[in-house]
Amino acid sequence: MHENRETSASTGREERSSPAGEGRSRTARMNDVEESDRSVVPMSHPNKAEQSAAEVGEERGRTKENTSQSHTLSTQGEVGVSQGLQGVRQAARERKRERFTALLHHVNVDLLRESFYALKRKAAPGVDGVTWCEYETGLEDRLIDLHSRVHRGAYRAQPSRRVYIPKADGRQRPLGIASLEDKIVQQAVVTILNAIYEVDFKGFSYGFRPGRSPHQALDALNVGICRKRVNWILDADIRGFFDNMSHEWTEKFVQHRVADPRIHRLIHKWLKAGVSEEGEWAETKVGTPQGAVITPRTQKVTSS
Repeated sequence: MHENRETSASTGREERSSPAGEGRSRTARMNDVEESDRSVVPMSHPNKAEQSAAEVGEERGRTKENTSQSHTLSTQGEVGVSQGLQGVRQAARERKRERFTALLHHVNVDLLRESFYALKRKAAPGVDGVTWCEYETGLEDRLIDLHSRVHRGAYRAQPSRRVYIPKADGRQRPLGIASLEDKIVQQAVVTILNAIYEVDFKGFSYGFRPGRSPHQALDALNVGICRKRVNWILDADIRGFFDNMSHEWTEKFVQHRVADPRIHRLIHKWLKAGVSEEGEWAETKVGTPQGAVITPRTQKVTSS
């Protein structure tokens, strides 16, 4: 299938000469032989002595979510991975410095439909006032129109509706509720990004990842502490992380693996859409709205 292929203009010499940690630049060549069709020599894996104590303590390598993804939807919150995205996942696993230049074509009507049904049905509406049930009426025509706008560049991100929820310490946490169409497109892009970054994350990484939870992280810590010699435990948190994320650096981190300018434009639109509070629009120069579908993924890419 043509959509399974990600084009790369890089050569073996370029890969050997690239500095560690930097992605190789790639040029899209839609009619050339696709790089993902070629055989790739697997990268060598570290031996057990080089693995971290946390990963070994779990008595497993990468979790199942790191190596495979179901094609079907088992719950409302899951989005299936198409055959084309499986090709992206395989290329990302085999070529750790690959920068993907052609990704937006994976945002098709089928993925938008799956993304819509992955959303919470009773979630509060954004500034558009459209609920999940209302959007489901005439869904196919709506998705066809949304798909056309995304690929023509006519799609416009709407500001997030700002609400506040109380915290345990008495303060209030600001949340940003995106419009329904923004949530759909964001969920679709998250599915694409997951195909790339899920194979990059370490086995002991649990935050904001599909199929993982804080309870699993605690279980892994319990195993590591009980079965390994532990001299100290570090507990750290970054105050107001979401509220102070640099837009510039967030986009730069994404560019290490994603070189599709159309995906970059979508992320840029969401970062710069601003917030609406009591009908007043405010510009957002830093930070990402907590509660947005895309926020956990960009946060995870930045922190990793």
